[in-house]
Amino acid sequence: MDIRGARIHRLPRTIKELLDGQRTCRTTTITGHVRSIRRQKQRTFALIEDGSTNRGLQAVFNHADQRSTQKLKQLTFGAALRLTGSLVESKGPGQDFELVVGKDDSIEVLGKSDPSTYPLQPKNSLSSTTTAISSSSGTHSVEYLRNHLHLRLRTPAMQRTIRLRARIKENLEGYLNRQHGFVYVHTPLITGIDAEGGGESFLVGVEQGRDSDKSEEEVQRSQQFFSRPAHLTVSSQLHLEAFQAALGRVYTLSPCFRAERSLTGRHLSEFWMLECEWGALSDIKSEGRFDGSTSSGSSTESSEDKVLLKDEQDDELYRAAFSGIPWPRVTYTEAVGILQRESELYLQRQLQAQFPPILGQPLQSEHEKYLTEVYFKNSPVFVLDYPRAVKPFYMRRNSGSLENADKVETVACFDLLVPHVGELVGGSVREERYELLRRNMHWHRRFQNPYEWYLDLRQYGSVPHGGFGMGFERLVVWLSVDKGVSGVGNIREAIGMPRWKGKMGM
Repeated sequence: MDIRGARIHRLPRTIKELLDGQRTCRTTTITGHVRSIRRQKQRTFALIEDGSTNRGLQAVFNHADQRSTQKLKQLTFGAALRLTGSLVESKGPGQDFELVVGKDDSIEVLGKSDPSTYPLQPKNSLSSTTTAISSSSGTHSVEYLRNHLHLRLRTPAMQRTIRLRARIKENLEGYLNRQHGFVYVHTPLITGIDAEGGGESFLVGVEQGRDSDKSEEEVQRSQQFFSRPAHLTVSSQLHLEAFQAALGRVYTLSPCFRAERSLTGRHLSEFWMLECEWGALSDIKSEGRFDGSTSSGSSTESSEDKVLLKDEQDDELYRAAFSGIPWPRVTYTEAVGILQRESELYLQRQLQAQFPPILGQPLQSEHEKYLTEVYFKNSPVFVLDYPRAVKPFYMRRNSGSLENADKVETVACFDLLVPHVGELVGGSVREERYELLRRNMHWHRRFQNPYEWYLDLRQYGSVPHGGFGMGFERLVVWLSVDKGVSGVGNIREAIGMPRWKGKMGM
């Protein structure tokens, strides 16, 4: 097919493209929703947004230019419009440009919105002569908006969050793809294994009508679509290791599912995880530990990423990524020692402290908050070499703790803890030694079947390899909260359609 003479169709310009163009034009057309409305005797002002930017574009309607005011009355909060007018420099404060709409045939109401029933309608009604501006996001509570997820997406705060998610994804993938040659792969969402061993997976079954002639065991077998029980994945890591053995450097950004019963602001039942695996590790010493010289992440800085991140709406992301200040690194044992030495001050500052720091026990959320927000003064911190007993079976055992019974056995791993969030990233060297991995699986009660294929990876040409997983929503929270902007303080606000225990929404 010869396309040399074909006409190229382009999408209409968005409001963001118009505003970024920094030039006036005699005639242009925009399509969007009414975010706010202000009515005066001679003019009506409406702020139009199309989701491309939080700024919006003010449209001005001179009543004298309209043959009737019937269409102007249909300009209500949430209404969808197509407007044609002249983009001119604004004489009023608050915006550089505005759209002056002339005749009423330049106003097309695509979708009406009844102000008496629109769920995001501001709680105070406005008269036709008021000069106050009200936003379509209104003054509704967070819980109210969570009950209207399909409309919550239209609020400026959620639109900014979704755009931030898109930019973070773009930059993470650009860093992995272009700079380090990682290959993006698709890992299965339905699996027969529990990677983390927490027992918090969702069972996948077939919904059928109950046959009274069948026993309970027969019913359960008939509901298994596959030959054995299947679950929604809690992590892509184990499958990602199979891809790593074939392709070297791989990553995936995919949803994970955990039947997490916690109702805190850090947990979701469905969330997204960035997971990476790569082989031939050069930063493992002979005893299997991480070489801390490669743990700071300073190599992520590049002029290309700086350009991509340097955005007026993403100053916080830019500062977080390129502050130039190395993040501290401590071992798990050192972290527990810090908490124990400062226990009196710790209890004074953490009024709701419930768990004393005990060597050999997991770090709790309050421990992570104290380390990042108090001891290290609002800095992220790497915690290395956790006890073997509190980490999954696939982590490589540190050789220095294998023969010494007086020490807690540790594994070559790290957690990256960040302020206001806690654990953001968890990673480790994977146990590549077949016999030790097999023993680990039995020690953690992860019996060989259905993990035979995972053991096979070690039996046939395994190399030292490792990787990490990063909670995507937690990253969004960290880059948004408490950084001088109106941010996201709860993980349920970091995703468009959250799911958590007792709540699915839509």
